[in-house]
Amino acid sequence: MGKTEWYLEYEIQYNRPGLLGDISSLLGMLSINIITINGIEDSKRGILILSQYDENITRLKSILDTMDTIKVMKIRKPKLRDKLAVRHGKYIQRDTNDRKTIRFVRDELGILVDFMAELCKKEEHKLIGIRGMPRVGKTESIVAASVSANKRWLFVSSTLLKQTVRSQLIEGEYNPDNIYIIDGVVSSRRSEDEKHWQLIREIMQLPSIKIVEHPDVFVQTTAYTMDDFDYIIELRSDENEEITYEPIERQQFRQSDGFSMFDF
Repeated sequence: MGKTEWYLEYEIQYNRPGLLGDISSLLGMLSINIITINGIEDSKRGILILSQYDENITRLKSILDTMDTIKVMKIRKPKLRDKLAVRHGKYIQRDTNDRKTIRFVRDELGILVDFMAELCKKEEHKLIGIRGMPRVGKTESIVAASVSANKRWLFVSSTLLKQTVRSQLIEGEYNPDNIYIIDGVVSSRRSEDEKHWQLIREIMQLPSIKIVEHPDVFVQTTAYTMDDFDYIIELRSDENEEITYEPIERQQFRQSDGFSMFDF
C-alpha cells in the first residue's frame, strides 16, 4: 500500500519555544512523513505530510485536538490551493460571491504564474478567463505559466508586439498539449472576419487549455457565456483598482498598427 498525501493546517494559540518540534516528533511517532512546512499568513502553519495508513491521520487529529497551544484548521487531502499556500506562504483569494473567480495583485505574480502553471499541467480541457487593465502583467503571466508547465503557447489574437489575428493554424499547431491564447478585445474588433472566428470555434472544440484575455468582451461577440469558463482570474495593480474596458478598447484602437505597450 502506497503512502497518501495529506494537508495539515493549524493556527498557533500560544507560540511557545519547541512547539514545532513537538508536533514534528508526534508525526514521527505516528510514522507520518513531512514533505513541506511553511508559515501561512500571520499565525497559521501549513504542513504537507505523507501517511501509509489513514488511521494514523485520525489518531493525529485526536491528539492535536487536545493541545491548547494550537487549533487544527484543516486535515484533508491537499487541494491545489493548499499546495500553493504551503509553497508561497499565503492563500489565493477567491471571490466570496463567485467561487471560480480568483483575485491577484501585481505583487503576487509569482503565485499567479504557479497557479496557472498547475492548471496547464493537467491533461484536460479548461477555459480560463483573465481580466485586468493594461500593463498589469496578464500576457507575461500566461507565457510564464506556459513555460513553467512545459507547454507550447500560441497567440490566436494578441497585441503583444504588433496586433496578431490568426485565421489558420498549420498542422503541428493543432495539438491538445498547446495553450491557445485569445484576446477578447482584439477578436471582437474582427467580428466580420469569418475565417478568424471559424478558427476560434475549431480551437474551442479542442481538448486543450484556452486562455481568454478580457473574457467579458469575448462573450459579447460569441455564443459563449461566463458560465462556460472554468476559472476567471482577476489581476490588479493593487486591491482597489477597478477593471474597466473603455480605456482598454481605446488603447487597442490606437496601437492596432504599431507596437503595443499593453502588458509589458
